[in-house]
Amino acid sequence: MGKLTAVAVKAALSNPGTYQDGEGMFLKVDKRGGASWTLRLQRDGKRQDIGLGSARLLTLAEARDKASGLRKAVKVERRDILAEKKDEASAKVTFREAACQYHAENEAGWKSATYTRQWLASLENYVFPKLGNVPTGSIMASDIITVLTPIWQEIPETARQVRNRICAVLDYAHAKGWRSTEAPSGNGSLKAGRGLPRQVKARENRKAMPYVSVPSFLTALRRKPSYGRMGLELLILTGVRSQEVRLATWAEFDLEARLWTIPADHMKRRKAHIVPLSDAALTMLAKAKALKLGGSEQVFPGTAGKPMSDMTLLKVLRDMSEPFHVHGFRSAFTDWAANGNFADAVVEAALAHKTPDAVQAAYRRTTYLGTLDQPGARVKLMDAWGRYCAGAAMAGKVVPIRKAGGAK
Repeated sequence: MGKLTAVAVKAALSNPGTYQDGEGMFLKVDKRGGASWTLRLQRDGKRQDIGLGSARLLTLAEARDKASGLRKAVKVERRDILAEKKDEASAKVTFREAACQYHAENEAGWKSATYTRQWLASLENYVFPKLGNVPTGSIMASDIITVLTPIWQEIPETARQVRNRICAVLDYAHAKGWRSTEAPSGNGSLKAGRGLPRQVKARENRKAMPYVSVPSFLTALRRKPSYGRMGLELLILTGVRSQEVRLATWAEFDLEARLWTIPADHMKRRKAHIVPLSDAALTMLAKAKALKLGGSEQVFPGTAGKPMSDMTLLKVLRDMSEPFHVHGFRSAFTDWAANGNFADAVVEAALAHKTPDAVQAAYRRTTYLGTLDQPGARVKLMDAWGRYCAGAAMAGKVVPIRKAGGAK
């Protein structure tokens, strides 16, 4: 028989203190008005205090019934109730919560701010929509395969990165005690040729639009203005990579000097790159400026003013029923330049490619930009490409910049 009564409990709720009921159960009332039932037991020689619930929600009789069940579970069934409660709480940690915590704890040691943004953005784009609210403890290889299948062949490199990041989060969740096993192995069920198909597109060149089709494509692209379409247009007119466009901010542009300075952490080679802006590129940027999103410095903002997804530009092509790849426009630009007899070194500099010859790389210091009064070879190259894309020059009849004295 317990020591407390329903009347005594009612009186105790307004008087802070600890009130024993017997057999390890007691009522504790704090000075702030909180009141809770607790059961104190011994398990394997160690004391365990198990919360039963609020005394303002559980009556004395209900608390005693609950305590009786727990005494049996601990003393007769030899269960570890506290461990079970911990497991129950851990099971509620979602993949999104685990990923964000892993990201916050590790971002300081990653190689660049761009990589840090991309790491979480890839999960936001491809994983969170399907697994974000799923407890980490219940995610299996089949769930991961479901996430990866739509992008496994389309964007194989990104898909492999996403797979590795999912596994990193699940390994982290295992270390934290939020799931009972480590992530499915990339050498096991998540390996290409096993749970996932072999990536046949990984060895293929990215399909490029023929350069003769670019002017008419740009005309069609401009019919329905959007940040995605304007971003793709700037990519085509400047010959840059997708990432450089998606991460572009207005601070990178000097419109009066007609230059776009891309910071090193946006570049594949981690080296700043300067892009001369043609009349066509400046016209497009003027349209983007008129549509600038308040509160965002992104030239082509995505959701909530953040950088757009790496799938946005490809989606523009797919929505227009074009089978080509975004990166293929660099190839189209290269083919056009070769057909117009532009100097290879100038084209390679425009594409921010590494000079393959070590001796040339050591001695070549020119950027082919020239000055405002005497524009260099790259300025002339991009101006000619801009005119061609705008339809001002006939395909195959661009004016070459190579002279007897070589590129300037």
